[in-house]
Amino acid sequence: MIGHGRRKSIAFFITLGVGLILVTLLLYIGGVAFNWRAGIRLFLGIVLLAVIIAGVVLNTIFLVREIRRNEQHDAFINAVTHELKTPIASIRLYTETLQTRSVDEAKRKEFYRIILQDSDRLLATIEQILRTGRIGASSRPANISTVNLPDVVAESVQRARVLHHTSNDAIQYHPSEPLQILGDLDEVRAALSNLLDNALKYSGSEAQVLVETAKADGKYARVRVTDNGPGIPEPELKRIFKRFYRMSGPVATRVKGTGLGLFIVRSVAKRHGGRAWAESAGPGRGSTFVIQFPLEK
Repeated sequence: MIGHGRRKSIAFFITLGVGLILVTLLLYIGGVAFNWRAGIRLFLGIVLLAVIIAGVVLNTIFLVREIRRNEQHDAFINAVTHELKTPIASIRLYTETLQTRSVDEAKRKEFYRIILQDSDRLLATIEQILRTGRIGASSRPANISTVNLPDVVAESVQRARVLHHTSNDAIQYHPSEPLQILGDLDEVRAALSNLLDNALKYSGSEAQVLVETAKADGKYARVRVTDNGPGIPEPELKRIFKRFYRMSGPVATRVKGTGLGLFIVRSVAKRHGGRAWAESAGPGRGSTFVIQFPLEK
């Protein structure tokens, strides 16, 4: 189905095209019927030409945006297909092996561990897609309660250590004093988990991630996640939060994903009255992602 915004865009350009045709007809009929002076016809012709050129430019911009959007959709479908098929194929392979072959106890436990990991990966991908749909369909969080942000960050850091099999040194957390916010606990957790997962995946095996919480401007609770990854070129700092958007380059090709994680981060921040942004000194110099929420009054 075409989204509401896309329907409005298409309707606008259809209306523009019809308007241009009507203006052309009116000028032609008027010129014939009233035999306007050549100077007036020339002036109106110049105006018409300018309007037509503007219309062509706008239509071209619209078409380019649609092409880019379709390319992003195709990339998203390919990424999701990979993220779904890979764990399913792995689970099927190890399950069939356990069914058809005699496996010693150590191998059996290893197979079970891999099956559980792939199941978690599959579930995480499905939850990511469903959460994107829920965020896009509603402008306000569903279940609001008082949340102590540093505690939720601590839980998310511990989860990331277990999920990515990293040491305490790989993710260092510097908590602040208690910072109470009003928010949907599940959405806040999802946003923080996406930030930590991104930092670890893009930093590779030598990841060094620093997580900090602090009060900002006396009215916000802020979380900063700094990594030693490949860094982000300045033109990409805003684009990376768009739905389905993924950076190009060898590192982005190595790191699999759906292009939804940072979109969810910014959407959660906005729905809670906060904001999210990225900072980087450039390629090869790491990145810092920041999310902040209004403090409970």
